[in-house]
Amino acid sequence: MSNLLKLSPADFCTRTKACAEGRNWALTQPTMADVWENCPNAEWLLWISDAIDQRPDDRTLRLFAVWCARNTPLLDGRKTGDLITDPRSLAALEVAERFAHGRATSEELSAACAAARDAARDAAGDAAREAAWDAAWVAWDAAGDAAESAARAAQADHLRTLVPNPFKREVNK
Repeated sequence: MSNLLKLSPADFCTRTKACAEGRNWALTQPTMADVWENCPNAEWLLWISDAIDQRPDDRTLRLFAVWCARNTPLLDGRKTGDLITDPRSLAALEVAERFAHGRATSEELSAACAAARDAARDAAGDAAREAAWDAAWVAWDAAGDAAESAARAAQADHLRTLVPNPFKREVNK
C-alpha cells in the first residue's frame, strides 16, 4: 500500500508534482479522501490512481470508456451516445462491453474496432457531417467551461462508482 495514502492534500500534491490546476483544487479539500469523493475531473482521479499505484484494471477502464462514449452529457441536453448512429460504431461499443464482461473474444473486439474505424473514415468524407461537427464545436466553445465542467463531473461521478475511494480504505485500517 502506498504511503501516499496517508498524506494531506498539500503534501500529496507536492510529493506527486500535481499540476497547478489540480493542486489548487485539491487544496480546497480537508483530506485526500475528500479529494477523491469531490474531484470534478475523471482524468485527475485516474492520475491519482496512477500516483498511488492503484490504476484500475483493463475491465474497469473499458467499462468506463464505454459509459463515457454513451453517457457523457452534451450542452444541448443529449448524451454522447445520441451522436453515435452508425451501426458499426454502435456494435463496437456493444462488443467492447461484452469483452469487458468476458463474453467476446479479442478477435471480435479487433473486428469491431476496425469496423468502427471504417465508419469514422466514411463519416469524415461527408461534407454535411463535417459542417455539423464544425457547428457543434462552435456551439461548445460559445457555451464555454460550464458544459465541459458538467461533462467532466458526470464522468468523475461514474468513475467513482467503478473505483472505490482508496483513501477511505486506508482510514478504515
